[in-house]
Amino acid sequence: MSMTIIGVTGGIGAGKSSVSQILKELGAHVIDADELSRRAVEYGMPAYFKIIDEFGTQILEGDKSINRKKLAEIVFNSPERRKRLEEIVHAEVVDAMLKEIKRLVNENYQGLVVLDVPIPVEHGFLDTAHTVWVVTAPEETRIKRVCQRSGLSYEEAKSRINSQMPQHEYIRLADEVIENQGTLEELYQKVAELVEKLQKD
Repeated sequence: MSMTIIGVTGGIGAGKSSVSQILKELGAHVIDADELSRRAVEYGMPAYFKIIDEFGTQILEGDKSINRKKLAEIVFNSPERRKRLEEIVHAEVVDAMLKEIKRLVNENYQGLVVLDVPIPVEHGFLDTAHTVWVVTAPEETRIKRVCQRSGLSYEEAKSRINSQMPQHEYIRLADEVIENQGTLEELYQKVAELVEKLQKD
């Protein structure tokens, strides 16, 4: 088996992280864009200085680390500023993802690689994944999950979901759509079947 790259994406609360976790349990190597974006904004990283230049020192904690909550509040109500932040962080994340893929190629890794990405960008995701899996769930289910996970109010969770790309736009990019509105066991079954299908092709 050669290396196969699965791009997993979906809106907040849909369950893409659960799908990636299942794929990890099934033996895949997972590259998590959220984790890479957290690393990208750590003190001393190139994106860190670009963010300070763009948003000012008021977003810093006493230890000079970026207060992600303050930064989120600034960009949440401004599409232009959010777009700018995404551009800064995405460039670093894509670079890190491609480096990790290159490392696996050099090590002659044979198996599944998962790109777990919240925003399905063209470069580094759509042009890199062999197959794109989109995780979906009804809006009410997603709101409930976000409320439980993040401690947000119903309205805050709904607003967070509405600020993202609509689900039908994610689906448009999909090779496979995973509907996640049942139990974790049902989700596991769906993912295992897709892996089996992929390995047969």
